[in-house]
Amino acid sequence: MAAHAFHRTLRRLALAAALLAGIAPAGAEETVLIPARVIYPGETISLAILKEVTLAAGRHKPEAVATEARELDGKVAKRTLLPGRYIPNDALRDAWLVEQGASVQVLFVAGQLTISATAVTLQPGSAGDLVKVRNLDSGKVFSGTVMADGTVRVGAT
Repeated sequence: MAAHAFHRTLRRLALAAALLAGIAPAGAEETVLIPARVIYPGETISLAILKEVTLAAGRHKPEAVATEARELDGKVAKRTLLPGRYIPNDALRDAWLVEQGASVQVLFVAGQLTISATAVTLQPGSAGDLVKVRNLDSGKVFSGTVMADGTVRVGAT
């Protein structure tokens, strides 16, 4: 009995030392976020439709899944996500900055020269995506990169 109490005290001291050192011990509980209800494709994920669960002792989250608020909040589901299951990273995408068929400002910048035109997007896109657009004046179709402000930037070829 005394040996058991000694080992328990020793484990507590080791846990306290690890926490003070900033090291997560092997027995530490890990919490993850999972869907609280079915999330359908195209639906924006908010923290309100997720629930936080604590993994069983010794269990760790698998690789290639999103389980933290910064990885999930504001993302859009690419496929159906079921309650109680992990959310694979490849099942998420950033929200579109430009929608298909939307009118956008297209910019060509080369040094001091800036050319601006209005075009219609032929596909949706997020910041950094390459999308096809159609110039409203000429009808020409070309590709450009969606910028963070929602404009499309094209370069010389």
